[in-house]
Amino acid sequence: GTPDPPPAARARVRRDCRTSLGKALLSSMFAVGADVLDIGGSGGRRSRNDPLGAPPSALGGPTGFCLPPTADPAAFCRTNFTAEKGKDMNQEIKFAKGTTTLAFKYNGGIIISVDSRATQGPYIASQNVKKVIEINKFLVGTMAGGAADCQFWERNLGTQCRLYELRNKERISVAAASKLLANTLLQYRGYGLSMGTMITGWDKTGPQLYYVDDAGTRLHGDMFAVGSGSTWAYGVLDNYYRPDLTDEEAIELGKRAIYHATHRDAFSGGMNNVYIMKPDGWTQVYRGDVNDYHYALFPPPPPPPGGPPLPATAA
Repeated sequence: GTPDPPPAARARVRRDCRTSLGKALLSSMFAVGADVLDIGGSGGRRSRNDPLGAPPSALGGPTGFCLPPTADPAAFCRTNFTAEKGKDMNQEIKFAKGTTTLAFKYNGGIIISVDSRATQGPYIASQNVKKVIEINKFLVGTMAGGAADCQFWERNLGTQCRLYELRNKERISVAAASKLLANTLLQYRGYGLSMGTMITGWDKTGPQLYYVDDAGTRLHGDMFAVGSGSTWAYGVLDNYYRPDLTDEEAIELGKRAIYHATHRDAFSGGMNNVYIMKPDGWTQVYRGDVNDYHYALFPPPPPPPGGPPLPATAA
């Protein structure tokens, strides 16, 4: 084989590589612009003649960020997107959140029932949010609070659970999975996360249900409801819950509790998704519009005799 280069030559190659890498990193950093990166700062912009207040490379080039087309992007973001807990910044887009999720154990398994509405203050952002996150066939999580926070960290939990299975050659318990999520959220306590989740599943000890939130709180129980509509859901659950419910009765109770919450809480609505957890894993047993369920429970009255017919409704 070829002889190894002398130590001095190897050191020179390492130094040249470090220098080249450092130059590349610095050039990419300064292409963005320090005034853009420092959203909260008061530094001056590159050019007062630039109507967008940022260097051209920061507005669409491969090394730049997309910026709002305003004179001061940093002030625009502070005004319209600031979401500090406990403070009203008078921003145009409110990050007030609302939802209704619930889960309860009964003799036959666990019922998980959720709505699908996402809101930003009075604005309905979506009616089709998937609020049950399927971690694996025997473990699911629900999301209430910030949609991005819940989706990201519960997917991260799925990664941790899969790594546990590969290392230990067995499925993770529900208690351990909920503890992993609680430990993760505790590390980010006070950083602005907004999460109220339930982790539920079936393991060697049977059906298990835990509540975990962004403060690192972790509670074990038989029934939880989370979200802005949870008080109405608890009212229905407290009235009709029994441990000896049949599967059909338990599913109907989950549907009825979500329906009443969406009927009274403007921040909940859309589609009702119901899952049932059994020893062989979870199954989605129902998906339906809460408005259709309302009119199935309370059909409109017939027209008065001899009077004009009621106007036809669109299909």
